[in-house]
Parts: sequence; structure tokens; C-alpha cells
Amino acid sequence: AQPRMESLPEAVLIRILASIPAVDLVLVCRLVCCHWKNLVDGAALWILKCQQEGFTGAEPQEDAENWQNFYFLSKRRRNLIKNPCGEEDLEHWGEVENGGDGWKIEELPGDFGKEFPSEEVHKYFVTSYEWCRKAQVIDLRAEGYWEELMDTTQPKVVVRDWYAGRSDAGCLYELSVKLLSENEEVLAEYKSETVSIPQDNDANWTEISHTFSNYGPGVRFVRFEHGGQDTLFWKGWYGVRVTNSSVAVEP
Repeated sequence: AQPRMESLPEAVLIRILASIPAVDLVLVCRLVCCHWKNLVDGAALWILKCQQEGFTGAEPQEDAENWQNFYFLSKRRRNLIKNPCGEEDLEHWGEVENGGDGWKIEELPGDFGKEFPSEEVHKYFVTSYEWCRKAQVIDLRAEGYWEELMDTTQPKVVVRDWYAGRSDAGCLYELSVKLLSENEEVLAEYKSETVSIPQDNDANWTEISHTFSNYGPGVRFVRFEHGGQDTLFWKGWYGVRVTNSSVAVEP
């Protein structure tokens, strides 16, 4: 007779289960029998999956649920902002305010500009002589972050943006990010000061970042908005430049 899977040593069974996609483990394997359910709900399987895929870093607490969430969060970690560098013109950016001559996309480094610190970034958005703003709303459930995870684990939401002036013009820059509920009530908010870059600046790119944590239950959307203008009111596109915006849910 063939040996049955139940007779396998637990360490071997965990290795076999670890080769199965995580979603199938949770939705299918844990329904097979009590023993499998306990393994899928236990820490050892998820620790092994984390090790196999190189997900390490801040070690989660000992309890099993944290390891499972740590795995899912690590697996899903990515930039949730679409079209962060203007490769698709203004696609995916809503609630666009086009003051002056409006938003424009330019190739790096641009006139009187500097190269970006990362070679993957080729373009940026640039503002005009009156306020230009643009926003993006991220639907966390649609991106795979389920309600219980957001309400109980409350993973960190890390926001980053990059801005620069051109060396021959002064400009202003602002960033505003809100965590919103189902009905779009504001549950947490970050607002930068209005950054003022003087004329004759060095045109270097500057990163700005904020991390939301312990924001309470109910978060379903992230609203990211940024913008700026020049301070000389010159026709054209002498205002702040922005690119490589990101919002990520981190383990």
C-alpha cells in the first residue's frame, strides 16, 4: 500500500505545503483536515516560506498570525501609485488642477536641471506659474489588502515623493496624503509644509517621506496629492518638478 500523507513526519509535510501558493494554502489546504489546518495556521510553515523567498528584516513577533501576515505583506510589497514618473502622460492622475499653463511632462534632466539619483527614472512632471495639483486615490482592497489585515495588523503605509526646482527659477511644493474610510472620512493625514525653493538653487532632487502607523481600524483608501508652482510667474513651466512618487504597504 502507498504510504499516506498523514504518516509523513511533520517537517516533511511542512516542506511540501511550503511549495504551494499561499492563497491556496489559506483557501484550500487548511480545509483538508484538522492537522493541515493547524499547520497552515502555525508559524513554522510561514517562517519557511519567508525564508525560501528571502523575506527577512524586522522579525515579526512569535505568534503565527504575524508570520502569515508578514509573508503576505512582503509578497505584495510594491508601489501602489500608477504612472509615478509620467511615462503615461497624466494617465491615472485624477482631480488635476492645471493652473497657469498646466502640468507638463519633460525628459530628465531638463533645462537647468539635474539627473535623478536612480537610473530607472526618465521623466518628471513639471508645474507652471499658478498652482498645479494632481491626486491619486488607491483602493486598498482592490490592491489585495483585506479589511481584517488593515483593521487588526494595521501595517505601515509608507509614502515617498521626490521634488526639485530648476536652478534659474524659484518654486513652491506641497504634499498631502490622507488615509480614508469606506465613506471617505479622513482617519489620518499628513501635510507637508509648503516647501519654498529659492531662485539660483542647486536643482538637486530631494526625497520627502512619511510613515503612517497605528492609524486605527477602518482604513480602505489612500489619497495622495502633490503639486506646486513657480514663484516668478513666468509663462511656461518653471515651477517645481515631481517624480517617482510612491505609496507602499510594508510588513
